[in-house]
Amino acid sequence: MDLKDLYIFQKVAEKKNISKAANTLNYVQSNVTARIRRLEEELQTPLFHRHNRGMVLTPEGKKLITYADKIISMVNEMKKVMQDSEQPVGKLEIGTVETVIKLPFILSKYNKQYERVDLSLTSGVTKDLIDQVLHYKLDGAFVTGNHKSNHPDLVQYKVFEEELVLVTDNTPTTIEEIKRKPLLVFRSGCGYRSKLREWLRDEHVVPEKVMELGTLETILGSVYSGLGVTFIPHSVVQHHEARGLIQCHKLPDKYSKIDTVFICRKEAYQTASLEKFIDTLEECQQDTRYPLPFI
Repeated sequence: MDLKDLYIFQKVAEKKNISKAANTLNYVQSNVTARIRRLEEELQTPLFHRHNRGMVLTPEGKKLITYADKIISMVNEMKKVMQDSEQPVGKLEIGTVETVIKLPFILSKYNKQYERVDLSLTSGVTKDLIDQVLHYKLDGAFVTGNHKSNHPDLVQYKVFEEELVLVTDNTPTTIEEIKRKPLLVFRSGCGYRSKLREWLRDEHVVPEKVMELGTLETILGSVYSGLGVTFIPHSVVQHHEARGLIQCHKLPDKYSKIDTVFICRKEAYQTASLEKFIDTLEECQQDTRYPLPFI
């Protein structure tokens, strides 16, 4: 079995389409098709269900993708080990939820000290980021702490504790009125959304309308315009609250207290670039310049 076959298989599984995978890999489509067929012949089993809209993994394909991810990750890790030195170099891929208020300081401090590291940042919701770290798509990620971040294959570092608040526009309102407003949330898998759902469940409230919005900016802009209510860290909006642009409503600690943690794989070789990133996190915990005055 050629390692390149696994790279191609992994990309087709990700894109669910031969043409898109070929474009990403910069291969001709016929070459990708031939490689997949050869892999299926070698393993004597179909790896994809093919249909008009694309391709999905068969049960056997799902088994193989697990091994392919691990093998490819180990090869990449081997390259990092061979190239690694005390002075960080190379690529470091980090994920984050959108509301890590300290992140600009962390990134700035790290970049100034380790300019040779090619640092990339991916945003998403907690559930997706945890999955990407576990499946070797990211070196580490900032997520909201929960039972999934305590996965046995992960190690986590507490970054700080947040207080979640209900945020409405500046029109006077009560908690009972808030319960009837449309909820503006990140997509499923968001830790803040899970906490809000707990509170609503315990209050025996079924929301009349839940609106999933893609970015923090869109959510906040929609709150300011009176569209609905959201549930996010107080640190993100306290300057707006101080200027009278919004109202923040507190809930009991059971629903409002939540940790932001940094996770990475427990068994993976920890490169100098990742080690120094974790060191930078710990240094920034002592910094008192947060939150940013212009957010």
